[in-house]
Amino acid sequence: MLLLGFQRRCLKSTLRSQNALFSSRPLLRLKRINSRPYVQQQFKSGHSKSGRNFWILGTSLLLMTGAGTLAYYNFKPFRHALLAGARCSRVAEAAILGVIDYKITFLKSYASENERLEAYSECHTRSATRLLRALLANGGIFIKLGQHMASIIVLPKEWTNTMRPLQDQCEPTPYEAVDAMFQSDMGKSIDDLFMDFDPKTVGVASLAQVHVATLRETGEKVAVKLQHPHLAEFADIDMEMVEVSLGWIKYWFPEFELTWLGEEMRINLPKEMDFVHEASNAAKTSYDFQHVRTSLYIPKVLFAKKRILVMEYIQGGRVDDLEYLAEANIDRNKVAIELSRIFNRMVFINGWFHADPHPGNLLIRSAPILSKSPYNFEIVLLDHGQYFDIDDELRINYSKFWLSLMAPGSPSVQADRKKYAELVGNIGPDLYPVFEAAITGRAALEGTWDEQSDAEPTFKRASGMMSALPQSKEEMEAIRTAVVAREGLLISVFDVLRRVPRRVLMVLKLNDLTRSLDHALATTHSNIRIFLVTAKFCLQSVWHSDQERLIDAMRVRGLLSFGLLLEYFQCWWKYEKSLTFVVLTETFMDSQAYAYKMRDWINGLRRQGFRGAHKAAAGLEV
Repeated sequence: MLLLGFQRRCLKSTLRSQNALFSSRPLLRLKRINSRPYVQQQFKSGHSKSGRNFWILGTSLLLMTGAGTLAYYNFKPFRHALLAGARCSRVAEAAILGVIDYKITFLKSYASENERLEAYSECHTRSATRLLRALLANGGIFIKLGQHMASIIVLPKEWTNTMRPLQDQCEPTPYEAVDAMFQSDMGKSIDDLFMDFDPKTVGVASLAQVHVATLRETGEKVAVKLQHPHLAEFADIDMEMVEVSLGWIKYWFPEFELTWLGEEMRINLPKEMDFVHEASNAAKTSYDFQHVRTSLYIPKVLFAKKRILVMEYIQGGRVDDLEYLAEANIDRNKVAIELSRIFNRMVFINGWFHADPHPGNLLIRSAPILSKSPYNFEIVLLDHGQYFDIDDELRINYSKFWLSLMAPGSPSVQADRKKYAELVGNIGPDLYPVFEAAITGRAALEGTWDEQSDAEPTFKRASGMMSALPQSKEEMEAIRTAVVAREGLLISVFDVLRRVPRRVLMVLKLNDLTRSLDHALATTHSNIRIFLVTAKFCLQSVWHSDQERLIDAMRVRGLLSFGLLLEYFQCWWKYEKSLTFVVLTETFMDSQAYAYKMRDWINGLRRQGFRGAHKAAAGLEV
């Protein structure tokens, strides 16, 4: 239209010029008159040509839009290419801007130490927030990537705190879409199989969502886990984009290497997306605890398809819900200790452990009449999609590493700690302090940082975990700012993550879970009480290994070999002596914890009577 208007204005101007010219020259009047039809014809021809071009352009755009829309919905490679470019660019932009932000922040000069720490912390938060927005925009598998990052305890707190909401910020798939998937996979509709199916979800995760239903055939109330239908189509392309994005970061900024996250997801994600595999994991875990008197309960699986899992419905509360525990008269101290027993048995005895632990995967309920739990509660473990095995050599070395951390510090003990850190995590002396902090959750034991620190700590370091005092505010602040304060330490964290075997990283998640739940439950026992549980299982693991090794040797060299008998007795005596010490320490700490609860009970009684006493003893405010 602009072009057409411009042409009209030009023609009018031309005509006015011609009129002025011909009026001053009469001899040319006939030519002016005869030329008018020619000018009008030329104007009409130009207008027609412009309109025709405009119509062609509009038609072309409409056809291209229609073809693109048809290709998007009917030609998967085209759709995948568009989505891949968009998703990859979001993550790559966030990651590259973050790395640049880090480099600029670390190169700046600051007027004071507090200003530097604040700038570093803000940089961590900015970078994590950028990536969080990109992951939420992409959804699906990218949410899973963020959940992995939230569970890496050696990352700065700003990162883990920013990513942690991804556990709860997952959008449910509309009922119509899951109903269509159910019909496709089962050959029946939801209404055919269930007499009642609640379309509202009771839980939504990155890979699946859970509904409550009632089986039409038996009338049993069940939990129905349904995979998000879009995952099957986009899983492969999303995995490619995750790996490409992390590869770009590694290429441009080699020190910030996170490609191992993509490799881990490539291996484990297909297993998590197969609910038949999840049902198999649940059955194996039930078998491992079959002859153990434990509060652990695994919901029974009724049937499983690759994308559909129907299991027993369990009603309970979150394991860290103090009000629920108080109403059910459940001792929170015993809950924390039993959680530690369950997960330590998985790692140090069974060599097969749940690799996606977080409070959302744990329920607690009052123990039914026929329960085998030694307490008045059961801990229900959910979501068995991701498990890891741990080979015997790694399991024993990890046990010995923990025992060296528990022992009082000495030159030989410190040498053992570094030796087993190398065997367990491929960690040399230079990275040992970071690895130790990740294992123990403490700033460092005595002698760990002595050669690398240029300032005296503001808190007293313990020589071993058994002598560790409750964490002071100074130590908690040191842990919080450790990675924030030093650029070199941040690079060391990435180096540790690259070197440590994936199984060991998953074990660190279990350590972090038991520690964080012990804190969330506001237990009255010592903060090292759960580490005593770890020590007991480590002692048992090492003794069983020594026992098996010596018995096998006796079969070869003869039962009456004096040297083997002596070594057998020495190993047994060391085990019994250490175990007795741990049990006595446990008894003392449990008595102390009971005394603290009684103190709280009396204080609550004074304020609000028996109701206040019950609430105060349960860790609630009165």
